[in-house]
Amino acid sequence: MDAYNFAMLLLRVSFGLTMAAHGYAKVFQGGKLDGTAGWFDSIGMKPGKVHARLAAGTEILAGLGLAVGLLTSFSAAGFVALMIVAGWVVHRDNGFFIVKSGWEYNFILAVAAVGFAMLGPGEWSLDDAFGIADDMDQWTGLVIAGAGGVAAGIGQLALFYRPPAS
Repeated sequence: MDAYNFAMLLLRVSFGLTMAAHGYAKVFQGGKLDGTAGWFDSIGMKPGKVHARLAAGTEILAGLGLAVGLLTSFSAAGFVALMIVAGWVVHRDNGFFIVKSGWEYNFILAVAAVGFAMLGPGEWSLDDAFGIADDMDQWTGLVIAGAGGVAAGIGQLALFYRPPAS
């Protein structure tokens, strides 16, 4: 067994399916999409209905893309953008550590996603099967996932985040 490819598969599937499940929960569990939309409105991501769909859709698509290793750098960019927005809007005021609902977890997920993009998905991926992985080097992965994800997250915040009045 090839340890590197097995490790990449294990990590991709674990991270990806967890993120996809998080998006699924926004749509089908708890308050469902309407409840998620109301929560987004309440935290200043307006319009809430649009952001509930965007967040859930990105979590599902980026998660599944990472899990199967398809367009890995772009899936990782989706992770980074999600974590930038969540870290800023939901967790920023709570400090760093997750035990106080801080942004530690968001930071680690974003860094790990960039790492996936830089290392590539491994041979046991759709990117490899389709020859996509052959066309990418680690610096391209860094630019797409890191810079692209950060730019997308900041852009979304700049365009749509309106902090609620205290």
